[in-house]
Amino acid sequence: MLVQNRGRVIEYETMVHEAWDGVKVSKHTVAVTVSEIKSVLHEYGSWIACRPKFGYCLEVPASEELLRRGWHFRNQFTREGFENALLCFQEAAQHDGADFRAFEAIASTHLMLAVFMMRPPRQMYSGFLAAHKRAVALRGLTPELRADLAYFGLYILEQRVVDAEAELREVQKERPMWADVYVRLAMVYSAVGRLDDALKVLHEAQAVDALMAPVAFVETLVLLFRREFDAAVACGKRATSLHPGSQFGRVFYAEALQFSGEIEEALTQYRLAVAMAPDTHWIRALEARCLAKNGRSKEAIAILQDLERLRVRDYVDAYHMALLLESLGRREEALKELQRAYEDGSAMLLWMHVDPRASSIEDDPVFTRLKDKVGLP
Repeated sequence: MLVQNRGRVIEYETMVHEAWDGVKVSKHTVAVTVSEIKSVLHEYGSWIACRPKFGYCLEVPASEELLRRGWHFRNQFTREGFENALLCFQEAAQHDGADFRAFEAIASTHLMLAVFMMRPPRQMYSGFLAAHKRAVALRGLTPELRADLAYFGLYILEQRVVDAEAELREVQKERPMWADVYVRLAMVYSAVGRLDDALKVLHEAQAVDALMAPVAFVETLVLLFRREFDAAVACGKRATSLHPGSQFGRVFYAEALQFSGEIEEALTQYRLAVAMAPDTHWIRALEARCLAKNGRSKEAIAILQDLERLRVRDYVDAYHMALLLESLGRREEALKELQRAYEDGSAMLLWMHVDPRASSIEDDPVFTRLKDKVGLP
């Protein structure tokens, strides 16, 4: 009744007649019922307003439409999508400074921009922390907020892998049906070389939500870390079949194809991923690396030059630039890029020692020193 008459005050008599099908109940019964509904709705319960002596009204705040639009953009998983989402969430927070969901969304979007290497992680962290702090003040440390802080703060930026794992394990106990926490645990395990555990926890995630896109494409990545390239190809093919719109699924599938010697199909997948997310520049760096590794240095250098021009005004993840430069035989420049990746806080440094793409450079003293700085085994 309230939803059907959103924004209008519904008098007690009308509510009794419509909602109770004419059965005579007291105003007290109406009040108790509405109170129970508000309790079940948690933070949304505040949308039901009582007008003493008149009745009730469902008032959906202006921020709600902004939040819905923001999540639509965010679920595109592109840099433009994340940045449009951020604008919507920030506007929603201005409309309603007491809505913790706006601040939680701002924090998690900063995390996504950093994790997917679309913006420098260290640059994103201050915005993340400010929004996270406000969300905690409004709602308390929810499992989602706890997981975000563990993954971004403890894990990616502070490299406190043991502490991050402990926090994520606690979240897993609280929210056993939230597949995202399993994916994050898989990435943490990969960072310390526990690849069996990483694969195991991803299989647990599949039991929770087999259709969640990150579950599919992160499994391909872990199989690449394990050097199980044929299995990674099969997994990547399944992932792109289930989630054809995921550029990350296509990138990891392309890498598996490349390691399995299916170069032309790998390049096709890289180019599809670039077309889906042209503002995620590290994907082009991987395409160029594939070209360079297969005797097409001229084409690779052309992409490298484009990326260097872009870098004047935009962010390009330095770790992937290092891989590209190494594939072109420019070792000294590649090592400088690795140092730059460390300064930026690139998430990829956490997996550099299990990344098969970095195997040609892992014996260099600079690589070893960076691995020690990051605290990897």
